[in-house]
Amino acid sequence: MTANPYETDLDRNPANYQPLTPLAHLERAALIHPDRTAIIHGAMRVSYRSFLERSKRLANALAALGIGKGDTVSVMLSNTPAMLETHHGVPMLGAVLHSINTRLDAPAIAFQLDHAECRVLIVDREFSAVMAQALDLAEVRPVVIDYDDTEYPADAPFPKGDRIGAHDYTEFVLAASADFTRTLPADEWESISLNYTSGTTGNPKGVVYHHRGAALMGYSNVIASGMGRHPVYLWTLPMFHCNGWCFPWTLSVVAGTHVCLRWVRARAMYDAIADHGVTHLCGAPIVMSTLLNAPDTDKRDFSHTVSFNTAAAPPPEAVLAGMADAGFEVVHLYGLTETYGPAVVNEWKAEWSALERGARTTKKARQGVRYPALEDLAVMDPETMEKTPADGETIGEVMFRGNIVMKGYLKNPAASAEAFRGGWFHSGDLGVMHPDGYLQLKDRSKDIIISGGENISSIEVEDALYKHPAILAAAVVARPDDKWGETPCAFVELRPGHSLTEAEVIDHCRGLLARFKCPRTVIFHEVPKTSTGKIQKYLLRDEARTLGAS
Repeated sequence: MTANPYETDLDRNPANYQPLTPLAHLERAALIHPDRTAIIHGAMRVSYRSFLERSKRLANALAALGIGKGDTVSVMLSNTPAMLETHHGVPMLGAVLHSINTRLDAPAIAFQLDHAECRVLIVDREFSAVMAQALDLAEVRPVVIDYDDTEYPADAPFPKGDRIGAHDYTEFVLAASADFTRTLPADEWESISLNYTSGTTGNPKGVVYHHRGAALMGYSNVIASGMGRHPVYLWTLPMFHCNGWCFPWTLSVVAGTHVCLRWVRARAMYDAIADHGVTHLCGAPIVMSTLLNAPDTDKRDFSHTVSFNTAAAPPPEAVLAGMADAGFEVVHLYGLTETYGPAVVNEWKAEWSALERGARTTKKARQGVRYPALEDLAVMDPETMEKTPADGETIGEVMFRGNIVMKGYLKNPAASAEAFRGGWFHSGDLGVMHPDGYLQLKDRSKDIIISGGENISSIEVEDALYKHPAILAAAVVARPDDKWGETPCAFVELRPGHSLTEAEVIDHCRGLLARFKCPRTVIFHEVPKTSTGKIQKYLLRDEARTLGAS
């Protein structure tokens, strides 16, 4: 058999093959647009030239501490310039960036520091108290560096804590040389970052990303978000969450401007949109609610349309309509920590814009199709590993396959093997595939309510609840029931100045849903949420179970 001529004497070499890395995005932007504003933070303006130089200085400073390939640098930072610099300076050394959720308690932080084998820790002074407690609990003894945000506003909702480190971040960086040549990944599969899942039971799992996936996300985010050249991006999404969906690396692809925001507050968001011409922002539905429910005194007029990328649960139709009226174009995304953040986008078709409003918002609420960098997306039977019919009705598990799926879980081969069973990443989400190839989520596998043998989607019931004008937030979970096995239990948070009774809520749902899908129980109180705006259903499930069977 004759050898394949296309695979003979046509080998990889440095001229025709370079490992992909998102670090190249910043280097290119700084070369082409050195004087363009890369970062806005309060009164601070940082050019692309300075952004790259400061990242190189950070790399040199860390190298002087002995940090190199495979070492973990942990950071607990708000959405500040330092966070953007660590996303570049740390991997320049071949080290791995571990971003810590700023809402965690000391034991959870201590677990992560130990599990990640943290060698250097950079911490914002806002979080120094809880970090000091965590360090007392942890076994590792990292070098601690304090970050003192010079743009900390006078009306800050949280005070700065004491210094707990051996170095001041700004002095640490500026004392180092900007003459640095980054370590080229020998293999684009090399790890770039570590993100822990927000586990609800037991310890969280450490999700590992590689350079290739992060680089490809840069291009995919630009396409999926509809970014043109030089977008202005407002940091409402925490950068610790899936590395800010990889947008710290993405913006450099199109030489965009990062507008930093320490806290998600309505007035600050409207000011940034109006003053800086923000074109894009990301966030959970709670960010949309913050914008829509802001008092008029906090709102500002702006003449342009702002693209709002949202993930988590499908936005209720009423919220989507309100955002459109307020000047925001909602782009619905879907993904998980294990998929570098968003890996699915509701790619809008021009003909849908001509639909009646209700039909249009129904289309908008679907999760959509795979990202350009995702090779396959399917709804499958998790037992047979066969794809379900694309009929919009047959429920199966959502599964992913491609270059923007994690490497695996750190030091947890059993969990990695289970997640990748059958050659697909198992999301744990339940959904349907529509005939046009668009995915729609129906529930998390643990959130589906089985009542009298019938499956009830908690998302469907929640969407009905959100259509009531008095309801600010809602979540539906299963409550044990002696007769039906489970029945829907609704937790409802009302808008200020409004009141509702359980009977009124149930009657409202009966006008929109089949009777068996309507809540049998309604509980009124604030709906608990994570720092990224996701509703903590595990707490509500526990509360519903304590009510007992009825």
